[in-house]
Amino acid sequence: MTAPSSPAGGAGSAKDPLLRPFTIGRLKLKNRVFSSSHEPAYSVDGMPAERYRLYHEEKAKGGLALTMIGGSSIVAIDSPPAFGNLHLYDDAIVPHLAALAETVHRHGTAVMCQITHLGRRSGWNKSDWLPVVWPSPVREPAHRGFPKEMEHWDIRRIVKDYGAGARRCLEAGLDGIEIEAYGHLFDSFWSPAWNRRTDEYGGSLDNRLRFGFEALESMRESTGGKLLIGVRMALDEDFAEGFGRDRGFEIGRRLAASGLVDFINVTKGHIESDEALSHVIPGMGTPAAPYLALAGEFKREIGLPLLHATRINDVATARHAIAEGLIDMVGMTRAHMADPHIVAKILRGEEARIRPCVGASYCIDRIYEGGEALCIHNAATGREGSLPHEVRRSDGPRRKVVVVGAGPAGLEAARVSAERGHDVVLFEAADSHGGQIRLAAALDRRREIVGIVDWLFAEGERLGVRFRFGVLAEAADVLAETPDFVVIATGGVPNTVFLGASEKLATTSWDILSGQVAPGHDVLMFDDNGAHAGLACAEYLARNGAKVQFVTPERILAPDVGGTNYPAYVKAFNENGVTITLMRRLKAIRREGNKLAAVLWDEFARRTEERLVDQVVVEHGTVPAADIYFDLRADSSNGGELDIEAFTAVKPQAVTNNPGGKYRLFRIGDAVASRNIHAAIYDGLRLCVTF
Repeated sequence: MTAPSSPAGGAGSAKDPLLRPFTIGRLKLKNRVFSSSHEPAYSVDGMPAERYRLYHEEKAKGGLALTMIGGSSIVAIDSPPAFGNLHLYDDAIVPHLAALAETVHRHGTAVMCQITHLGRRSGWNKSDWLPVVWPSPVREPAHRGFPKEMEHWDIRRIVKDYGAGARRCLEAGLDGIEIEAYGHLFDSFWSPAWNRRTDEYGGSLDNRLRFGFEALESMRESTGGKLLIGVRMALDEDFAEGFGRDRGFEIGRRLAASGLVDFINVTKGHIESDEALSHVIPGMGTPAAPYLALAGEFKREIGLPLLHATRINDVATARHAIAEGLIDMVGMTRAHMADPHIVAKILRGEEARIRPCVGASYCIDRIYEGGEALCIHNAATGREGSLPHEVRRSDGPRRKVVVVGAGPAGLEAARVSAERGHDVVLFEAADSHGGQIRLAAALDRRREIVGIVDWLFAEGERLGVRFRFGVLAEAADVLAETPDFVVIATGGVPNTVFLGASEKLATTSWDILSGQVAPGHDVLMFDDNGAHAGLACAEYLARNGAKVQFVTPERILAPDVGGTNYPAYVKAFNENGVTITLMRRLKAIRREGNKLAAVLWDEFARRTEERLVDQVVVEHGTVPAADIYFDLRADSSNGGELDIEAFTAVKPQAVTNNPGGKYRLFRIGDAVASRNIHAAIYDGLRLCVTF
């Protein structure tokens, strides 16, 4: 069980705790960095096909020691997939896993798969429409299913399923497996919150551990001891109905003493609701490595390798965790979605160039909203088949590229163009870079998001991009540079036109978050965007003394803000007395004495209502601020036209409808239409990587 060797690190690497080798059982790992199990929802019909394989190969290329695949890979047909889970109950998965393992091993990286039965953490009304099962019929709030209490034949069947799933991983040549044991079926028997049985699987701790040990024995028997087996468990369920630290430590000690597991991976908390999950997978505005000290305490009590991964997204914290002996292997999972080449950059002495994980949790939130995992500011993650993580120089001549706008779209366009070897000039009207991200960082707990544009700007400076701040560029400024390519990334301005003549009475979220307008006393915040901007503005208002009514035409609160992010907003709303009104649309604003009357339309009851407030704040996305694009369009060789098929296929733009034009002209990001940070950066990368 030794992953193939890879080239040794550079000078001084032996002194870096993160780069020291480590051994789990017979598996020799080249360093202490791993990516923990997660499901990016890249599977095809439950199989880890090319996209899945390329995603993990990129991290292997980047030098980490171990990548764990298949977060919550399901072992039984009555554990229907909840978010693209791999179908480990199907023999057809073996060749797919084998291809992935072979690919990852070529780079000297080990690979393991997490296996599970989801139990009640899924829905009954999908796949084969079988009831979800649980030790006792206790409903989970997140998935809302009422589970069947497991009968003894269910237990026997699922124990065998665990063994069969482990066997498939062995046949595929994986180095090990990890059992998901926090909030899933395996550990549900441990918790007094979920297990209310009175038979031999309930009551005493010995009884509660019975199912797990039977499953482990089944996995050992089916693999003949040839496959590493670990457990990822909560040391403390962190709520009154569950088990606490003392019981969690005791369970961990018993697992370690059983001889059935080779390593333990620890966390803290429970995941039955979005609020609970937001603490197990904490995001920006929360402390780094919140459970590292707990993991360190547990490590002193067991003789097994200890792994840990919870919001360790920077190298300094990871290095500290290993140097102080708190854990043996450090998981940097979301950090590797932001930059899969972390270890390689450390080895090259380029630690300062690591693209930071800012804790936005865009990746995990997209999964829980039914999408695939994408990094908010690395558009190549999950798209390795078409986009590079390391942009290579162009084989063609050096060109002059002019970019207008230093928000995320413009900064990415400038970075990528410079990486291609071109001469790049960027104009920005403001005195610094950042664009709308500066507004997004107005909340103290979301300040980390500035790391996106700070990294892009630093990379641009390193590559020789010439930044011209404080210049409201006009066509003449651009033309004076005699460009070959012009990229307009001027973003947008707040959209209030839907209010007609009364828009002049509206205050925008930009006005508030920029500090240009002070919060009123009694404020109606209207959000018809459904993303972070409206919630962030409402929280900002409330924290600065306003009495806030939050109004939205949506039937749920901010549908584009996912499950690990919205709990922090709701907490702030509840603590500061923000009231929420759903399914009302702001139609107009008028003066009423020294107040403003907000006219709201109830589409369902077919009636209007009015609310008197001091201030009406509106978040309705943006409209493009693209005058310079239209000024330049007539003299461009492509008339600003974008070949959509070439754009989506990441191929060069070849449209020429004005042969006399001297430059190609494009616009990206919010200068095209109101979208989000990821869309802006994705535009910049896939356009400019073809220059």
